[in-house]
Amino acid sequence: MIPKIVATLLMAVLLAGVLMAASKPVSDNAISDEVRIKLTSDPVVKGGDLKADVKDGVVTLSGTVTDQQQKDKAKKLAGKVKGVKQVINNIAVSKSGR
Repeated sequence: MIPKIVATLLMAVLLAGVLMAASKPVSDNAISDEVRIKLTSDPVVKGGDLKADVKDGVVTLSGTVTDQQQKDKAKKLAGKVKGVKQVINNIAVSKSGR
């Protein structure tokens, strides 16, 4: 009987810890870092000449890429980062990449 009570209490404590951790907001710095990592490691976007500014979970992408596919993929990648509320895509498309 006592082992069941202890196990139940332990599960309740673990569940409370998980719920508290899940509700913790993600900082703008953490979002910015994760967006940069995703952009630089993606084979389509290839990092390029891109910048990601974050304010209150809103990511603003800027810079230049060589085609529309890269621009679209950059927005999609940024939007998948935990804590991102919105992505503003100000990336320019230029055949020269500049």
